[in-house]
Amino acid sequence: MGEKLFSALVVDGRCVVHSTFHQNVPPAEYEIVIDPRMSFGTGHHATTSQMISEILRHDMQDCRVLDIGCGTSILAILARMKGAVACLAVDNDEWCVRNSMENLALNRVDGISVRLGDASALRGEGPFDYILANINRNILLADMAAYDACLASGGRVLMSGFYREDVSLLRQEAESLGWRFDHARDLNRWACVEFVKPA
Repeated sequence: MGEKLFSALVVDGRCVVHSTFHQNVPPAEYEIVIDPRMSFGTGHHATTSQMISEILRHDMQDCRVLDIGCGTSILAILARMKGAVACLAVDNDEWCVRNSMENLALNRVDGISVRLGDASALRGEGPFDYILANINRNILLADMAAYDACLASGGRVLMSGFYREDVSLLRQEAESLGWRFDHARDLNRWACVEFVKPA
């Protein structure tokens, strides 16, 4: 996304996402600075904005959070701002890892580790209280068991990156792992869903 096409974004009146070149940024409870470079994740896509909205609904104080397929690490940054004690951000794109490190510095946040890799990098990690996964349907279906292995009992999974007609497939796979479906929402056909791993 070219920088000229990236305008400041306000989500639920509580979180503003903007870049370093924006002027007159509206005040908000949470302010995130993202210079996207070549990475996806300015918050404008319906999947990312819905994930931001979901994170805003949750109390992440003292929680451990995984942001898998982190892109710019916008979700990990917000989770840390919401009180998460530690975050692991993982992406299989080296550009995303570099951009994430830049964005952590821009937002002056610590407690977030950024790693190059995919679900195989999760072995031995966790347990996480929250897993944030904004990827595509096929990767989510393939990797859900890996998420389950590092998800704490009572932990929650927030995922997006797929269409509303894909929710039933993801729900079927999640319930086969013993997860409980909490709710789903959609915006412009793009869906976001929450699952809970029973305690």
